[in-house]
Amino acid sequence: MRTTQKDLTMPARGAALLAVVAVAAGAVGCSSQKTFEVPELCGRKVDSALVAPFLPAGDTLKVDDGISAPEQPRCQVYVDGDLHLYVRGNIDKADFDPLKATERSMRRLGSPAPAEGIGDGATIADHGAMAVQKCTYNGEKSQYILEIDGVDHPKDTAERRKALEKLLRAHLPVIMEAEGCRP
Repeated sequence: MRTTQKDLTMPARGAALLAVVAVAAGAVGCSSQKTFEVPELCGRKVDSALVAPFLPAGDTLKVDDGISAPEQPRCQVYVDGDLHLYVRGNIDKADFDPLKATERSMRRLGSPAPAEGIGDGATIADHGAMAVQKCTYNGEKSQYILEIDGVDHPKDTAERRKALEKLLRAHLPVIMEAEGCRP
């Protein structure tokens, strides 16, 4: 089992991005808050541009994947002590329908709707998402379940849903491969 806890405070590069953040904060050149890059989620490489939309500017970033276990990667991303992204993966039996079983909890995340072309099925809600993909794990038919929630940023719901879909679409095959769950 791998247990790590990281404090990442590397500001995002690029004058254009910094200018946008400074203007959004209402104080061009006067803000000490940073934007952040997160190159890993749950110990797996991720395109930091896919994580960036969920993270507001702040003073401190904490990525905690100390809650992970074999076959169950978990990580939480905090800005200034507030949770902004919670990612969970699970390898489960192939005969279980997690999208149906979690329909109620997805409604709690706000207006769930199917997303096409992600795994064998995916649901995107206002504050989270879930995807399922059949796979073979240790020679047995299984399925991989990737869940993302704790998401309140960006403030615009349509932008947030689009960002969730992009992250889910890109991260599902990466985390499945890393866990040894082959489609």
